[in-house]
Amino acid sequence: RPPTVIGQFHTLFFGSVRMFFLGILGFAVYGNEALHFSCDPDKSEVNLFCYNQFRPVISQVFWALQLVIVLVPGAFFHLYAACKSIKQEDILQNSFYSVFYIFSVFLRITLEAVAFWLQIHLFGFKVNAIYMCDVEALEKRFNITRCMVPEHFQKTIFLIAMYTFTVVTVVLCVAEIFEISCRWLGFLKTQ
Repeated sequence: RPPTVIGQFHTLFFGSVRMFFLGILGFAVYGNEALHFSCDPDKSEVNLFCYNQFRPVISQVFWALQLVIVLVPGAFFHLYAACKSIKQEDILQNSFYSVFYIFSVFLRITLEAVAFWLQIHLFGFKVNAIYMCDVEALEKRFNITRCMVPEHFQKTIFLIAMYTFTVVTVVLCVAEIFEISCRWLGFLKTQ
């Protein structure tokens, strides 16, 4: 278990709610997005070309990768603690363990920030109903074609929810560092 109350809440929030949201609702919203993405003219080569332009990275894959990468620092710390048979209460009493743990939390914050930036760069904040695709590489008569994005409003809500999860995770990590600092300064008693 994480050595702080906030860390334990983060683990519950991160592990349960975020994974459930991504696994169940993400599939419902993004499921077969490529199959329902249609352009004018509605030809499979145009649809596929434009869909790859519209969505260079599949959203669910990106968010699943984000979850795994953000879990890695904590997993390394807990693996180290398990191998050394470090008890939960010893983490906050030993300065080396505390610094190592705080480093893993800072690394989580950094990875979440990078993922947040990438998500903005890849997906933006809103999914529009119409995507204007540049089909010049296909040597079509018109260089720009219009494509319909299925369930664009649901996808926008889901994007905002994923941004919110990232922000909540970062806030929890910062709060956890604050909790550890307060314990070091004697404002809070060690569990």
